[in-house]
Amino acid sequence: MTPRQWRLIACIFLILATWAVYGEVRHHQFIQLDDGAYVLENPRVSGGLTSSGIVHAFTTLHAGYWIPLTWLSHMVDCQLFGLSPGGHHLTNLLFHIANSLLLFLWLNRATRALGPSFLVAALLALHPLHVESVAWVAERKDVLSTFFWLLTMWAYLRYAELPVGGRYLLVLICFSLGLMAKPMLVTLPLALLLLDFWPLGRQGVAVKRLVLEKAPLLVLSALFGLVTIYAQREAGALAGLGELPLAARVATALAAYAWYPLKMFWPSHLAVLYPEPLEAIPLWQALGAGLILALVSLGVARQSRRRPYLPVGWLWYLGTLFPVIGLVQVGDQVWADRFTYVPLIGLFIMAAWGGRDLTASWPGVRVLRAAGAAIVLAALGICTLLQVQLWRDSETLFAHTLRVTGDNPVIHHNLGVALAVQGRREEAGPHFLEALRLNPNNARGQNRLGEELFNQGKIEEALARFKRAVKRKPDFPGAYNNLGRVYAHQGKMDRAMAMFQKAIGLDPNFAAAYKNWGLALATQGKKQEAMERLGRAVELDPDNGEARRILQDLKTQGLD
Repeated sequence: MTPRQWRLIACIFLILATWAVYGEVRHHQFIQLDDGAYVLENPRVSGGLTSSGIVHAFTTLHAGYWIPLTWLSHMVDCQLFGLSPGGHHLTNLLFHIANSLLLFLWLNRATRALGPSFLVAALLALHPLHVESVAWVAERKDVLSTFFWLLTMWAYLRYAELPVGGRYLLVLICFSLGLMAKPMLVTLPLALLLLDFWPLGRQGVAVKRLVLEKAPLLVLSALFGLVTIYAQREAGALAGLGELPLAARVATALAAYAWYPLKMFWPSHLAVLYPEPLEAIPLWQALGAGLILALVSLGVARQSRRRPYLPVGWLWYLGTLFPVIGLVQVGDQVWADRFTYVPLIGLFIMAAWGGRDLTASWPGVRVLRAAGAAIVLAALGICTLLQVQLWRDSETLFAHTLRVTGDNPVIHHNLGVALAVQGRREEAGPHFLEALRLNPNNARGQNRLGEELFNQGKIEEALARFKRAVKRKPDFPGAYNNLGRVYAHQGKMDRAMAMFQKAIGLDPNFAAAYKNWGLALATQGKKQEAMERLGRAVELDPDNGEARRILQDLKTQGLD
């Protein structure tokens, strides 16, 4: 067969194999972990593609990121599929398939090595560590940004073949779009420098020119990096040096750099969220990880002339993982499976081309390579299929995560939320209590337990929980809104309205607080003010049927 026919067969295999292991995601549910913030509880998104939504996408720092392209993609999904989760999951899967195809075709064109190029793409498509990025709707930003990462590589490949302004402009456009999907692309300019060395072979071009070519890209990376740091600080997700000393961050980073390759070779006990270690990583582990990294770096450096793919793959892994390695700590996680979506491409390159060179002199090498690749991909495909099944709903995913991670306050809390949403409140309660036992300073846990107590009619106990929540997190609008609900229930309307006003001051787009404020005003006979607050609630959340109904009742009473 011709090379073109082999490429076609490889592409068909990637499509069918990826669909075979991931296809069931179209029957999965949303997950009670970030899917609410990104889609379900985000009226700007759930309302579909609207002019106000588009403006909001480009002007908000919601969820600690400036990611307008990701927001727009979720809006398009809501426009097409509403809040039916299957369509949202299918979009993630289609981007993942597209990424594997783009990577395969790029490597094959740049190296003319079909076998290793296919293996790298198949590993991207079928590795269990990538399930989180594909099967989690909230991680659309992973697969979408990688799609533009690979498009940027394609544009750069064409530019390297013919360096003209128009082709470079396409590089800038693709890169900018990728950054607007997720700022993880800040390391892409450095990755392009590695690709200049191998496989593009641009050693004939002066190093100064290669660096200057990347200058506009590096400026964009710096700008987006600053915006991301600002957004994370505003969201309260950026840990300061006082919370996490530099020595602890370095130890965490070294351990993580060694931990991910172990998970790549033995992908067991994977979880949606790994709890932060209660104690600092032991010095011997950090030093051991550092020694391993140093030895591998020395080894690939010595092989750089004979096997240039080794330093490229290794530096790709080290460099692209750097933004999420823990030196700048954001969010609740020290490490996460989704962080590997792009970085593991470097290790896959080392394995695919290294395996080819290692077996070059073996008898019957083609058959052995094909058999070996088939066994590895089949094993990974089965593991991925099993991992995908764990993502079918929140209860299944969180129960599995607790089994493999042990004490995990965030997951106990979220499992409690998932059970409470199903009306299984007695089962949810122990998980909320366990989450607070493990982390008494968790304001969100205190607030959620208070909501459950309020729903059970235990008003005083709920009030105590809400007060603890605002004491631990004074800028928590949800807890102030709940305090207002308690005070309104007790007939203390002035206190209630003060709490609603405080909640809205912290979050001007808090539809539920506007609704509750409107109800409190209505009970005092202040119909005009009540209608203003309720109207604002409906404007912010058009699906809020209760606010819409009460507003209509007030308007009818006003006409009477």
